[in-house]
Amino acid sequence: MTAPGFWESPETAQIILQENKLIQQRLETWRDLLRQYEDFQVMVELCAEEDDMSVLPEIQSLFAQLQQRIETIEFQQMLSGEHDRNNAILSINAGAGGTEAQDWSEMLLRMYLRWGEEHGFKTQIVDILPDQEAGIKNAMVMVNGEYAFGYLKAEVGVHRLVRISPFDTNKRRHTSFASVMVIPEIAEDIDLEIDEEELRIDTYRSSGAGGQHVNTTDSAVRITHLPTGIVVQCQNERSQHKNRAQAMKILRSRLYELRQEEHDEEMEKLQGEKRVIAWGSQIRSYVMHPYRMVKDHRTNYETSNVEAVLDGDLDEFIRKYLLSRSQKSQTT
Repeated sequence: MTAPGFWESPETAQIILQENKLIQQRLETWRDLLRQYEDFQVMVELCAEEDDMSVLPEIQSLFAQLQQRIETIEFQQMLSGEHDRNNAILSINAGAGGTEAQDWSEMLLRMYLRWGEEHGFKTQIVDILPDQEAGIKNAMVMVNGEYAFGYLKAEVGVHRLVRISPFDTNKRRHTSFASVMVIPEIAEDIDLEIDEEELRIDTYRSSGAGGQHVNTTDSAVRITHLPTGIVVQCQNERSQHKNRAQAMKILRSRLYELRQEEHDEEMEKLQGEKRVIAWGSQIRSYVMHPYRMVKDHRTNYETSNVEAVLDGDLDEFIRKYLLSRSQKSQTT
């Protein structure tokens, strides 16, 4: 930062300044933790030297605070991926099963919106396709906030619901599936060029019912990237220009994700590894009949409080998954 000509490239300078700010924040966190630990040590030594048990409640309180700080830092250390601090683009798609799966997809959408609200993230439904009878066929949500992608990447995969169907007059038990995909929003400074001539841009009237989900003007935008066949669309804004900008942002992230996947596949070919197919990997089951349980099949963590989970209480599932992934990466 003190080098001559540092400000000759403002874009590069801003990136370095942001990196410096992040490093300073991490250093200050560790310094503060060390001060807290030293205070705890002094209290313990005083208690032992003077045999004064009256300070024991204060020691226990300091210990609990220290433990909580360490757990928080440990969790943040697990969110050290290249794009973990980025905003997230979350997609939900109903699996086979018609109305059952579509209703389950809408339940998942509500669950993630509630989770985002509880954590102070700004959530915005940018595209949604409701079913005429009930539920949704698919939806895409922008989740804006620090570490949104780092947290939500734990949710990628197939989610399974078992319940007595509200749509079955015979009250039989049904199993429904929906898939969740999460990609990071990619910053403009990432080296990724999009040729406008390779895009087909269509405008159309929003297909939703309006109200809480989308508007019903003719401003919806669909962009098709011809070389890859990737299609993105946005219909939440009343301005066609804003919808187009949002769709381009999503397309940019999708293309970057595709480039990363192709790189990973090439590396796995060289290493002789097999790639896990996301749609076939059931990550979590939500059982409402004949018993009540939500279980993550990757970590075996489970809870019987199904209602709380469907209301957005996902933190422990996310924490357990990220912790197990961190431990696996350390042993490989």
